[in-house]
Amino acid sequence: MKKVSLFLLLALGTYTFQACNSTSNKDSAEQAEEANDEKDMPEDDSEFAVKAASGGMMEVELGKLAEQKAVNPKVKEFGAMMASDHAKANEELKTLTTSKNITIPATLSEDHQKHVDDLSKLSGAEFDKEYVKLMVDDHKEDIDLFKDASFNAKDPDVKAFAGKTLPTLQKHYDAIKAIQDAM
Repeated sequence: MKKVSLFLLLALGTYTFQACNSTSNKDSAEQAEEANDEKDMPEDDSEFAVKAASGGMMEVELGKLAEQKAVNPKVKEFGAMMASDHAKANEELKTLTTSKNITIPATLSEDHQKHVDDLSKLSGAEFDKEYVKLMVDDHKEDIDLFKDASFNAKDPDVKAFAGKTLPTLQKHYDAIKAIQDAM
């Protein structure tokens, strides 16, 4: 009887541990999306906010990395602009989402963290090339995301934030595309 009781206690303990820690296997963006799903709000708006927040954090991290690792002065300068502009936008988004009770990630999504990890392993001209390529691709996606939210967001403040941020993203895309074309 003691063996059966001990086994059941061990099995119950293992199940409880796994159930309590199931969210630890999810990245911060997934956790934010799940928290928003439980709230009564437009799903598209909260999904936009989660993607924008994680992407913005990645832009800041990669911008700082570019300031340190890039060899091309234009890439270093672009990195500084990314860190500054996206830090400002991230603060605006954080204020907005707090007022709207939208949960945003506290850390980068797994995909965004992978970009940071991959680029942090590179240096010199190889870093410049990969960073520039990522920034071109990422800003294309960002422009599409923000354009969609600026037209289709249900909340007028979310819509206004997306519309207000869009010209800055376009400026970033134009700048990084010019750097890429000159390389």
